[in-house]
Order: sequence, then structure tokens, then C-alpha cells
Amino acid sequence: MITAEHSRNGGAALSLGLKVLTSRWFMVFACLLIMSMSGAHLHLRHLLQRHQDFSRLRPDNLKPDWVLQGRRQQHWSHVGHHQRIDASLGGARHRRRHELLRHFQNTGALVTCVKNFPESRGIVIGLLKGFTGLSGAIISQIVHAFYGHNSKALILLISWLPAAVSCVFLRTVRLMKVVRQENELQIFYDLLYASLGLAGFLMILIILQNELVFSRAQYKGSASIVLILLFASLAIVFREEFKIWKSKKVTGNESNDPTHLKVTTENPPPVEAPGPEPATRMAAQPPKDQEKSVPWWRDVFKPPERGQDYNILQALFSIDMIILLTAITVGGGGTLTAIDNLGQIGKALGYPTKSITTFVSLVSIWNYLGKVSAGFASEIFLAKYKFPRPLMLTLVLLFSCTGHLLIAFGIPNSLYAASVITGFCFGAQWPLVFAIISEIFGLKYYSTLYSLGGGASPLGAYILNVRITGHLYDREAMKQMAAKGLIRKEGEDLSCVGVQCYKLAFLIITATTLIGCFVSSILVMRTRKFYKGDIYKKFREQDISAR
Repeated sequence: MITAEHSRNGGAALSLGLKVLTSRWFMVFACLLIMSMSGAHLHLRHLLQRHQDFSRLRPDNLKPDWVLQGRRQQHWSHVGHHQRIDASLGGARHRRRHELLRHFQNTGALVTCVKNFPESRGIVIGLLKGFTGLSGAIISQIVHAFYGHNSKALILLISWLPAAVSCVFLRTVRLMKVVRQENELQIFYDLLYASLGLAGFLMILIILQNELVFSRAQYKGSASIVLILLFASLAIVFREEFKIWKSKKVTGNESNDPTHLKVTTENPPPVEAPGPEPATRMAAQPPKDQEKSVPWWRDVFKPPERGQDYNILQALFSIDMIILLTAITVGGGGTLTAIDNLGQIGKALGYPTKSITTFVSLVSIWNYLGKVSAGFASEIFLAKYKFPRPLMLTLVLLFSCTGHLLIAFGIPNSLYAASVITGFCFGAQWPLVFAIISEIFGLKYYSTLYSLGGGASPLGAYILNVRITGHLYDREAMKQMAAKGLIRKEGEDLSCVGVQCYKLAFLIITATTLIGCFVSSILVMRTRKFYKGDIYKKFREQDISAR
């Protein structure tokens, strides 16, 4: 009796465990964990910036391979840094050889999650990209807990940990049958609340660790709390899957209970015999072997309606895509430029070193808040008020001009507010851009189009940062050296002090961002009818047919 009861309990626990591990919500948790490790290179970047006196990108210290693709390239790049870390942290010659690692877009996790939750894509993108924004701070706590300030160990950890997490969930992240739950939105809200708790704790840690000296034991304690908060989402997943499993179990018991069986008899409707098909219809349909396939190049400039599945070339040459990429290149590149130079801007404006370290470190928190805010708000506004996402993107670009102007005019103590605005706006752009691409051009080739959209802002940053900001900074620094009667030695870094160092550059960036706002407003006008309609109608019809 007892043995049979234990056997039933064990079987139930095994059934529940398998249900959780193969569920859509556990897949979401796996994606969140993958994304929380995907920005590990940002911690490396901050480390190298600290050792290089916050040196910014300039034409003489930037190599053209500013886009890295795949974990394999990222791994060997980090190993290369490990092999020459001591040399890289000292000497201008090695600093010029430094390759700044760009953000690794974990396309597989995000695109799969969007396809599994197509009617909540803005929320999904905002939440996943938000965890990417927190990943640098999470990795930082793990590194300090295990290795202290050992730079070599840091490089090796970053080279294998993100890849290991991706391999663990290799079979978990997959396309699944789309069945929308009634409480789907509430579950995403619960995951948002868990991530807000993690972000709040990380923000407090960053401030305390920049003001106080933490011991190794304190780092371990703080990292333990970070990991507990990171895995809090798993409890939400388990709770939801337990409810589903329990309800199905009750339904299954009721269906097997004879007292719940209902027998009904109906007279089946008479089946009419199909009549002969008209000969004209047969003649109108040519045999399949006579059908001519349309060459791929003929459809490039004949795209389907918005919301349908474009092929890659149709999307690439679409006017909507050209407008969107132009807007994010000239508009979004400015925020990335500001973030890249934030430490050097603070130094030029005379901010204390501790303050510079604090607001540079907190950019990841504002980045996270921008991503989740834009993702959730745009989805809610779209569902309730038919508020188009391109219009929200235009407002975000317009708001970012405030941060650029604060930097340009160097108002006392305004850099704190500028860092918050810039970090928030930079984060808010991406859920909007990626959701717009998925809505207008469809999900069939979303992986490729997602990667295409992600390359627009780095291109703009290269132009605005390297060719404009770096050049103008160096020119002003040379003027200051000449005024002091100094001559620049070979390999010597230039240092500029004062508002003039970045004033002209950020006035230009403000002007280009306003151009991006204007270009984005063109997309708003072109897609206003599309967003007034029911853009998720076909997914609801597929859901009904699947049920």
C-alpha cells in the first residue's frame, strides 16, 4: 500500500519535472539565462577602459573588424586577450592594438522566443534585451566573487561561461506549438517584477562597491544574492507549469470518471454526393508540370503587404526598411557614441573619479530600464490605443537629444542626468526597432532581418564616434597643447579639458539625431494604416485552428 503510494508520488513528480523541462515557460527562462550571459564582454570592455584612462575610440586605435559574429570568434578573441593581457594594459603601442569587442546579439534565443510568443513580441524582446543590459553587471559580481581582481581569470571566464550556458540549454530553446494562455501577460509581468528586483539590487551594489572597499567574503555574499535573484524566474515558471499540470490532471481524472461521461446521440446530416466538376474549371487549372516558377529576382521589387512574410531581398530593398535603418543609423548612433565616451567626457568636464566610475557603471541599469520600459509600454499602448511603434521610436530619438545637449553645453552636474537619459534611450531603441522589423516584414526570415537591424547603430557610431567625435577631440587637444607650448611625443595620448572638447561634436550628433527623428516620422506616416488594423489577427486565427 505504502509502496504503491510512493510509486505514484514518484511518477507524479517525474511527470511534473518533465512537463516543466519541456514547457514554453522553461524555454523563456532558458532564454533569459542565455541573454544574461551574452553581454559578458561588456565587463571586459569596462576593465580595459579603466586601465586605459577611459580612452575612447579614435581612428588610430580602432581596427575595422568592429562586428564580431558567433561564439567561436568571441571565444578566440577573448583567449587572445588573455595571452597578451599584461602587455595590453600597459604601453600605448599595445593599446592601439586593442580590439574593442562589440555586443554579441544572441539571435537564436531571442528570435525563437519571439516566434513562440508572437502576440507578445514587444514584451518578449524588451525583457530579453533587458537581461542583456544587466549581463555586464551580473558577470562583474560573479568574477569578483570567484577571482577577485584577477584580469587573466576574468578573460578566461568570459571566454567559456556564455558558451557553456548556451550549450546547456541547446535542446531547450526550440520552436514550439503556439497556444496563447489567458494569463500570458500576467506571467510576463511576474518575470518583469523579478528582473526589476535584480536590477535594483545590482544598482545598490554598484553604488556601494564604488564607495566602499568590499572584502572577498562580501563579494561572495553579494554574488550569491545576485544568483538567487537571477534564478527567481525559475520559481515563477515552476509555479505556472504546476498549475497547468494540476488542472490537466484534474480534467483527465474527470474524463476517466464514469459519472462525468455524457452520451449524446445525433442523426448525422445526410452527405450530399459531389457533383461533376465543370469542365471549364478543369481547363482553367494547368498541370503542375506546366506551371512556371517565378525567378527570384522578379519578386524583389514586388513585396507582399505589410505584416506578411517578406523574403530577405524584398525586405532589404523595401522603402520601409531603408527608412528604418537610416533613422537608427543617424539617430541611434549618437547614443552609442555618448556611452562609449562617457568616462572621457566626465574627465574632460572635471568630474571626480569616483563619480565617473559610478555613472559609467550605472549605464547598464538605465539601459535595462529603457529596454523593458519600451518593450512593455509599446505593447500595451499598441493593444489598447493602436499607438504605432514607429511613433514611439521617434519620441525616444527626440528625447535622446536632451542628453546630447546637456553634454554639449556642459551644464554643471548635468552629466549625471545625461548618463541616465542616454542609457535609457539607447536601451529603449532596440525593442522598438526589432519589434517593428518583425511586424512589418514577418517572422519567416526574422533571424536575418534581426541581425541586419542590429548592425545599423554600430555603423552610425563608427561614423559619429571615430570620424567626427574623435577627430574633433584630438583637434581641440592639439590646440590646448600648442597654447601651452608643448609638443606631442610619438605614441603619447592626447588629453583635452573643458566644455569645448565635446561641444561641437555633440551639437553635430544632436543635429543628426533630429534628422533621424524626421526620417522616422516618415515611417510613421507610411505605416499608420497598418498599425490601426489588427496586426496579430493571423496569429489568433492560427491559435484557434491549433486548438
